Amino acid sequence: MIRKLFYQLSPLLRFLVRYVAYLPADLILGRKNKILPPRRLIYTGRGDFERQGREWLEFFIREAGLQPSSSVLDIGSGIGRIAIPMMDWLKGPYTGFDAVKAGVNWCRKNISSRRPNFFFQFVDLRNDLYRHKGRNAAHFDFPFEPKSFDFICAISVFTHLLPEETENYFRQIRKVIKPGGYAVLTFFLTDEETHRLMAKNKDGLLFLYRFGHYSLMNLSVPSANVAYQREYIYALAESNDLKIIKEIKGSWCGREKSHYLDFQDILVLHKPAGA
Repeated sequence: MIRKLFYQLSPLLRFLVRYVAYLPADLILGRKNKILPPRRLIYTGRGDFERQGREWLEFFIREAGLQPSSSVLDIGSGIGRIAIPMMDWLKGPYTGFDAVKAGVNWCRKNISSRRPNFFFQFVDLRNDLYRHKGRNAAHFDFPFEPKSFDFICAISVFTHLLPEETENYFRQIRKVIKPGGYAVLTFFLTDEETHRLMAKNKDGLLFLYRFGHYSLMNLSVPSANVAYQREYIYALAESNDLKIIKEIKGSWCGREKSHYLDFQDILVLHKPAGA
């Protein structure tokens, strides 16, 4: 019920509600780590912001071959959750883009000012979860040269994209990833198992509105949470020369939690050197 009421608010009001809710704690408790954004400004995800970022970096290194010299693209870079733990580790260029200007501005001021190899770009895209104005993401060309990046991540991005947008982002990833490169993407992936689990787990995420190969949680704000049939995403990857080399199933549908990062389903993809 709280989630449903929250989504009835405009994107600006959602930011303001979070800002007001966390302001007292920020003022009283302050920040142990001064490089971290104050909680009132964090608009991406739930849980421990610092721990999530640190564990994502460890995951990228362990499962997707990320190297200190890698060129990195962070799709939906938010307010630095992925970038911050990379600051003292990554020597290659990091590029992040996001449709929320406040996050980009914070990252430029607090990260790029300290690490000149970290770049953040605002993209004027419309998404009814975050902003009502902007260009259609289904027609957005990533503003980078082909075969520019060794590693690409999109954490909690495709869970907020509708099918035409998702298909375009796969095409764009195919364009800008280097042959031999890796990508880590997260989703809500549905199949017969997840539908059974969702039916039992009434307190979890419920995607009640089904439209063929995708499902929505909320019709008022379609981009709030989007789930895709597993076969559809696997076919998209294959048609864009991306090989899925690992899938970690998430706990979002009622599965038992196996590790800290497993709320959403995680896919590790590889673009073969000859593709």
